[in-house]
Amino acid sequence: MTATKITEIETFCVPPRWIFVRLTTQDGHMGWGEAIVPRRRHAVLGAIKDLTAVVVGQDARRIEELWQRMRRSGFFRGGPVLATATAAIEQALWDLAGKRLGVPVHEMLGGRVRERIPVYAWIGGDRPRDLVADAQVRLEQGFRVVKLNATEEVDYIASNSDVDQVVERIGALRDAFGSRLDIAVDFHGRVHRPMARTLLAELAQFRLLWIEEPLSPGHEDHLVELSRASGGQVRLATGERLTSRWDFRKLLTLGGVDILQPDVSLTGLFELEKICRMAEAFDVAVVPHCPNGPISLAASLQVASACLNVPLHEQSIGLHYHRDATGATLAEPGDYLVDATPLTPVDGHVPVPEAPGLGLTLDTASVQARETEWQVADPHWRHADGRIAEW
Repeated sequence: MTATKITEIETFCVPPRWIFVRLTTQDGHMGWGEAIVPRRRHAVLGAIKDLTAVVVGQDARRIEELWQRMRRSGFFRGGPVLATATAAIEQALWDLAGKRLGVPVHEMLGGRVRERIPVYAWIGGDRPRDLVADAQVRLEQGFRVVKLNATEEVDYIASNSDVDQVVERIGALRDAFGSRLDIAVDFHGRVHRPMARTLLAELAQFRLLWIEEPLSPGHEDHLVELSRASGGQVRLATGERLTSRWDFRKLLTLGGVDILQPDVSLTGLFELEKICRMAEAFDVAVVPHCPNGPISLAASLQVASACLNVPLHEQSIGLHYHRDATGATLAEPGDYLVDATPLTPVDGHVPVPEAPGLGLTLDTASVQARETEWQVADPHWRHADGRIAEW
């Protein structure tokens, strides 16, 4: 067995909802990755265990081959659970490869195309409140772009008052900050097609950066229709629940999408890079989805560093999902790092990573110490009459 053979894959579940993966080779080198789908944690951990049997004993340098094997080695394939398990292991392989060579991963993807990466911040929450106050805090932190969930539950046919509430929320932000603040709005797949058309037409007046997940997955063929409903004045963004370039090829071919939002902890790092290159051929922007932990963000930033059509990137500092039911913060990305500087925004930007691999050093003691604190709830939203609502 050569020194680059994989010997072990370990998982660590830490608050607020992050699944870290550590891969070790025979010579003791380590790489880190991050899985998502936290509300199906046991299924994800089981998938990682199954994939461990595929990769242990294999050469860690053969990243693409191992990614393909993890994706294709079973007759049944696809879906977010298998995708995120594969992506986490693949990220760890890239981290390890960069550390072995002493270079950041983006140098293996063609090198940097920028010196810093613009990032945006969340305001509000799943049930948006206090948006103006939250946005003021973000402005003072140096952010010039914010994103918010526009709605709570939205029925197939909602009332005029529900529509008015959404318009009032966005209007309050515009009244308070004018053009000093750019606003992106996330429908979160909660809005059904009959109401999406109405809301897009109403929100066109606010010159939003984009409306995200205007429909839930499976309705991609209606996106052109939605774009027309706003008179072409609202950019549509989607893709955070898709897992491969084949999924995104369909989106690009159908049209109606201005911004792709792949998540590196579903696609994997190299697949994210391939999706960016493919989108560039369609003259479409990519704003990677990443309300995740530090490893996922670090992996995604490596790709953003090397791709021209990534004008902006998501990050999760101060995100509402980091809090418990009382509002107390459970953890922030920097809590698990020896040095959080590479992921700390300054004036709404993070630097292109310089350190080898993914550019982070995990505080292993902190990761191990907090494994017992996992407490992710599974939300159950319902309409007033008791029917299940999209979360």
